[in-house]
Amino acid sequence: MTEISNRRSLGFLLLFFFISEQFLSGFSDDSKSQKEKKTDAHSSSSSMSGSTILILCLAVATVVGLSYFLFRLWQKKKREEQYARLLKLFEEDDELELELGLRD
Repeated sequence: MTEISNRRSLGFLLLFFFISEQFLSGFSDDSKSQKEKKTDAHSSSSSMSGSTILILCLAVATVVGLSYFLFRLWQKKKREEQYARLLKLFEEDDELELELGLRD
C-alpha cells in the first residue's frame, strides 16, 4: 500500500513540475521584436523574475513534499499507538477472565 502511495506522490510531484514548467515557458517572451526593444536592465529584471518564479515553485514543491512526509509519519505513529492500545485492551481482558475464574 505504501508503494502505491509513494508512486502516487511521485506522480503528483512530476505533474506539478511539468505544469510549473509550462507556466514558466508561458511567462517568457521569445519574440524577436520584443527582444530588440528591451534594454539591458529590463532584460536582466525579466530573467530575474523567471528565476524567482522557479525558486518559488521549487520552494512550494519542497514544502508540499515535506508536509506530505510528516503527515505520513504522523499517521504511522498514530496507527502504531492504536494497535498498541488494542493489544493492551485484549491483554487486560485475558487477565480479567483469569481473575474472575471464567477461563482456565
